[in-house]
Amino acid sequence: MPAAGHTRPSSARRSRALMRPAVMAQVLFVVTILVLGYALVQITQGNLDRLSVKSGYGFLAEKAPFELGESLIPFSAGDTYLRAFVVGILNTLKVAALGIVLSTVLGLLIALGQLSPSVVVARVCRFYIETARNVPLLMQLIFWYALITASLPRVKQALSPMPGVYLSNRGLNLPSLDMGGAGGAVALALLAGMIAAIVLLMLRRRIAISPWFIGAVSILPALLTWAASGAVLSAQMPELKGFNFRGGMAVSPEFLALLLGLTIYTAAFNAEVIRAGVLGVPKGQREAATALGLKPATTMRLVIIPQALRIIIPPMGNNYLNLTKESSLAVAIGYPEVVRVANITLAETSQSIECISIIMLVFLTISLTTSALLNWFNARAALVSR
Repeated sequence: MPAAGHTRPSSARRSRALMRPAVMAQVLFVVTILVLGYALVQITQGNLDRLSVKSGYGFLAEKAPFELGESLIPFSAGDTYLRAFVVGILNTLKVAALGIVLSTVLGLLIALGQLSPSVVVARVCRFYIETARNVPLLMQLIFWYALITASLPRVKQALSPMPGVYLSNRGLNLPSLDMGGAGGAVALALLAGMIAAIVLLMLRRRIAISPWFIGAVSILPALLTWAASGAVLSAQMPELKGFNFRGGMAVSPEFLALLLGLTIYTAAFNAEVIRAGVLGVPKGQREAATALGLKPATTMRLVIIPQALRIIIPPMGNNYLNLTKESSLAVAIGYPEVVRVANITLAETSQSIECISIIMLVFLTISLTTSALLNWFNARAALVSR
């Protein structure tokens, strides 16, 4: 029963609420968008039928007649276009994930260098930021690709800065671990463990969970999978055989140039964000830490950086999203990410609308997922008002 003096709104009152100008404007806007979208689809379909152009996503099940130079999963000519797009998406995610990690680390070092009491170090870091930010990313990618392919020696004269590491005009060759054919299963188990760890992190506010337990959960499935497979772990060293290296892990010139360009370009923006976050922490926090006898490095690690995260996270999220989207510029140097795969598919099938829509959907999904994770992390780092 409703409390005395309070009555439920009548149907007439609800009708008057719906007739408010703001509500009517929103309803009209949504209806207009739906009508325009429907009209656009009908017009496009009619034009395609009139020109006898095949439409739809059925081509994804057809065989792709091309090869891709680099893939995380096996791919060869004759596999489906859908598998080719999966290869492109995985390549995009690979370079984006590594670029985010490396640009964050490099940006932190450059930001701390700017705040260094050494004038020389601060000026050098400032010069790096101004140069990297004001040279277009596409020019940087072309520069690094040309530097690797044209300036580095051939395979037989490859540079070897340390045993097992070789740098030539065909890219970078590194030692790798051989899991005896169980690498794919171990990678999937590691991914499952990381997802489980993320879920546990989200539940930490409701349930008391030890950080050590979360770390164990992240790697335990991979360890158990490897132990159950019975595979013997061994190291593979790259060796020069014939005209190229065999064994170990090979990093292509295209991937290396793209990773260098994205890392160096984004790190300049990250450095400015981190510097602003550090300077945004009240001066009294540093003075209090000094009064307690903490060393400058310890003060920065335990006092300044944790508080600066609340300022840093939102703009850093924008930089991460930009890095992911700017990976599409790799089409200029031939790295087979999702945009290049879509361009090749478009040339083979002439289905431009479908290929472009796949690109848009992929980047939209990646951006929304990244934003959701960063918003969650930002909420965890935010101050709790009492």
